[in-house]
Amino acid sequence: MADNLGARIRAARVSRGLSLRSVAQSLGVSASLVSQVEIGKTQPSVSTLYAIANHLGVSLDELVGGAAAAAPAGAPAEAMASAIQRGADNPAIEMENGVRWERLAGQPGGPADALLVTYQPGASSSIEGKLMRHAGVEYAYLLDGALTLQLEFDTHVLRAGDSLHFDSTRPHLFSNRGDEPARGVWFVVGRRQHHQEMPVAPGGHHADAVGHAAGGPASAVDVLRAMEGLADPAAR
Repeated sequence: MADNLGARIRAARVSRGLSLRSVAQSLGVSASLVSQVEIGKTQPSVSTLYAIANHLGVSLDELVGGAAAAAPAGAPAEAMASAIQRGADNPAIEMENGVRWERLAGQPGGPADALLVTYQPGASSSIEGKLMRHAGVEYAYLLDGALTLQLEFDTHVLRAGDSLHFDSTRPHLFSNRGDEPARGVWFVVGRRQHHQEMPVAPGGHHADAVGHAAGGPASAVDVLRAMEGLADPAAR
């Protein structure tokens, strides 16, 4: 999946007519880092993946993979969505420092994206310890372990059974400071709507799924749909 993730990111960038250097400058990173992510030599952190998805106007589930087959013209999107997704079939990505995202069942293009998220001991949403922010509203329920959330100037330790809810434009950082994996279910709502309003680069077009022309980009789950639409089912 790591190699597929890089290929999807590259396809999204190329489809929008953007150069490696321009993307790197916009993200505040080196062109070498973007190149290494695209060829699968380096895995992005959560914050970098969100930044890439936001900049390219693709969804998280597109990047994770597992896009559904295209619906016949005029057919409602929900008609193509299966009600059941087996755990063994969850599209997943492993990020730079022990963070794993699995895309859960959902309607492609729907209002929310769902993820099963695991933070290994010592893992963080940003290697540099920088707070991130992105479009949408974040909801989560912790299943196992303990996870520290820094939300603006406040720090909270969440344990199994605890839940959270906040506007994702507020600066935040997740980290596992314990000695056991922290695992929870995440829902991010509203990122798709935000990206559907993003301007298209000159000569480019929105990418609904990396490598596919689309009528509007998606969301947090931008990285999620990006997980979904950018995946080649045959490669999983």
